[in-house]
Amino acid sequence: MYQTDRPRAVPHHELNAGLPPGQAARRSVALVLSPALGDSLNLLVIAHNLVRANWQVRIFGAHAWSLAAWFPHLPIEPALREDAARETLERFDVVIQMHRDRPFADLHAWHPGFVDLHEIEYADGEPCMAHRFAVFAAARFDLPGVEISNGMQAPAGLVHRRYAHRVAVHPEASTPDKRWLARRFIGLCRRLGTQGFAPELVMAERERARWLPRVRDALPLRAFHDTAELAAWLYESGWFIGNDSGLGHLASALGIPTLTLFRRRRVAQRWRPGFHCAEIVLPPWWLPSAGLKERLWRESISINRVMRRFGELRKRAAAAA
Repeated sequence: MYQTDRPRAVPHHELNAGLPPGQAARRSVALVLSPALGDSLNLLVIAHNLVRANWQVRIFGAHAWSLAAWFPHLPIEPALREDAARETLERFDVVIQMHRDRPFADLHAWHPGFVDLHEIEYADGEPCMAHRFAVFAAARFDLPGVEISNGMQAPAGLVHRRYAHRVAVHPEASTPDKRWLARRFIGLCRRLGTQGFAPELVMAERERARWLPRVRDALPLRAFHDTAELAAWLYESGWFIGNDSGLGHLASALGIPTLTLFRRRRVAQRWRPGFHCAEIVLPPWWLPSAGLKERLWRESISINRVMRRFGELRKRAAAAA
């Protein structure tokens, strides 16, 4: 089992979160995970804490199923098909889905124990999603103590941060508005190389065609067959730098120091990786409005700005070691 920061217990005074107190009579819970990797890893914080408290839990999700060997303590099954959802889920007292309408749009209409996390996700405030879900689990299920952790463990044979100078650089994201400029990612990799690091671009196979003409043979370009293969490679990397995406949450859950580029502070407050030592990069203060930040954030974040934050991340990681 790899060692990261110690799991943090949420003190009782943080357990209000504007939620009704837990109803301890209900003991079986199904979690229907989002198709998104970051959503899934954060939702597993709830599952991890329920299992610790001896609740009967069942998890349904594609990414979690691919990573099942990394969660030996969690009962994980493949993502549910639409035609099998009702027959499967009606056996559970409580069904949790992050979004009200996906992956299943009508759960609220027929399951009396349906819970969505919309209000948790969009609530104002500083804590990141991993923290919010831990607090939700404590309040909703009346748990005496929770961890800001999903309990992820490495399979035998892997060595944590074996390649200490390897920097996993993820220049992609789920939507174009989350992507920093490609030329600056390439420039960043060159700068990292001059400082003795070994940056490697990592992305989905379908994204390689867009990057091969840009990098040619100048940088290693990694793609993986499944989430588990990606996790094994990340687990042995020294660092992670990337856009707001699920890979940042995966790196953080694996105990890899993580630097994430965000276009807006409010988005970063909710969605920054929260499992391990992490820093964020935001547009500079001189962009006065949210509209300008939205339009100009890519151009306003320089390579120097990212490198300075990476230096701060290195100091934090060294202090935590």
